[in-house]
Amino acid sequence: MECAVQFENITKTFGQVVANRDVTMSVMHGEVLSLLGENGSGKTTLMNMLAGIYYQDSGRILLDGVPVEIRSPKDAIAHGIGMVHQHFKLVDVFTAAENIALGLDNKERFDMKLIKERARQICERYHFDLNLNQKVYSMSVSQKQTLEIVKVLFHGAEILILDEPTAVLTPQETEKLFNVIRNMQEDGKAIIIITHKLSEVLAVSNRVAILRKGEYVGTVLTKEASVELLTEMMVGETISLNIARPEPKNLVERLSVRNLSVVNAEGVQVLKDLNFDVFGGEILGIAGVSGNGQKELLESIAGLQKTSQRSSIQFFAPYCSEALELIGRTPKAIRKAGVHLSFVPEDRLGMGLVGSMGMTDNMMLKSYENGMPLILDRQKPRMLAERIMRELQVVTPGVSTPVSRLSGGNVQKVLVGREIAESPVVLMTAYAVRGLDINTSYTIYNLLNEQKAKGVAVIYVGEDLDVLLELCDRILVLCGGEITAILDGKSTSKEEVGRYMTMTDNSDGDEAENETAGGTYNE
Repeated sequence: MECAVQFENITKTFGQVVANRDVTMSVMHGEVLSLLGENGSGKTTLMNMLAGIYYQDSGRILLDGVPVEIRSPKDAIAHGIGMVHQHFKLVDVFTAAENIALGLDNKERFDMKLIKERARQICERYHFDLNLNQKVYSMSVSQKQTLEIVKVLFHGAEILILDEPTAVLTPQETEKLFNVIRNMQEDGKAIIIITHKLSEVLAVSNRVAILRKGEYVGTVLTKEASVELLTEMMVGETISLNIARPEPKNLVERLSVRNLSVVNAEGVQVLKDLNFDVFGGEILGIAGVSGNGQKELLESIAGLQKTSQRSSIQFFAPYCSEALELIGRTPKAIRKAGVHLSFVPEDRLGMGLVGSMGMTDNMMLKSYENGMPLILDRQKPRMLAERIMRELQVVTPGVSTPVSRLSGGNVQKVLVGREIAESPVVLMTAYAVRGLDINTSYTIYNLLNEQKAKGVAVIYVGEDLDVLLELCDRILVLCGGEITAILDGKSTSKEEVGRYMTMTDNSDGDEAENETAGGTYNE
């Protein structure tokens, strides 16, 4: 195979932080290269330089053996480089074809009929399943991802960078994507995948390149690699890859959700008559393709969503005989009523933290609600921030550095650490390990199990079905805003959960009802 991309002695710094140091590695035509590394190891920074988002401080990039200057995304496109970001860059109200047309060069002829024909040929060539006339807002996550890939291929990409491509896909959709990747590989494309899912790395890639703390560690052939070897190369030491799942003990009902329904601002019903219970001493997993009501479910419990009149969410506090109704209460009212509820939302900086503040100030947000006193006690929040930074190994210049300057994984560590430090009775997490490296992910799993052992009711919304099956005691499956099943975490399978995640009608309603009934605890 011929070399498609060569990085020679690439260094990139942001102030005093070295993101990449003297990185030298290559990518071949007709191969799938997985790029692995812990959070802050420089994976995305390196790929952003190839995609023209950043420019290196020193070193050079060669394409087909020729040094090139890539100073903008436009330069990257001109050199046949396309990057599909984890957060899609699409216009919701446009069709698939119209989104493809947005990237046309001013010199190109704008002919929608010709654009559709070229896009259709790409879909046929690589076996993409895409309706070019469909509006983006009506697409599933996998359809949007397909559109992004078709878009970069349309604009001549021979080198593709896929950032966490399977993050929100079902097992069936993941396998479908892998087949597409193999088709592109056979056509001579060079494909780079940034991912944290080691099982998928071993399934689809030819070689694996590892970065650690901004430096290139090495590249191994996938056929000679193992999960243990890759983990040790990433972390620098051997770590256990077993997720503990102790048996639930002394289960106590903490939440009773009945007839929960939510209609969003557009008049679309996003939750439909949900009924389930949550127990202290268990981890309840929530599975579902992104956008099927997970966000609205957690926000309803937290008092952030307007629910229907019949909805009821009762909270059973320790040492209290009467239940407290949460519906109709604001988050502040819920807190004042003595409800110890912690929430790690999906939107880390938009809802969870204030990006312009440092760790210390973000710690203060949980107790700072009575106006501006003359003197603020910053000692305790600072001590908490330093403890979280130390225990979760948050990579930051200091606790006063704005969290918006941290990597996504480090932002997530700050948020999870703060919420667990609140000693909650109910702990809700939405994609708590999204974007985290394997070492930190296992730290989070252990923290959740510690909360479970303390009798906390943990609700874990996750996208990795392997983790859901290993970590959770029960798994509630959402599809189209409805509960299609509540399954036993120990006895179910990825295929069964995936089937319920994509259930589009009620033909299996009786089976789902039986699964739901069987998934509760009976004293």
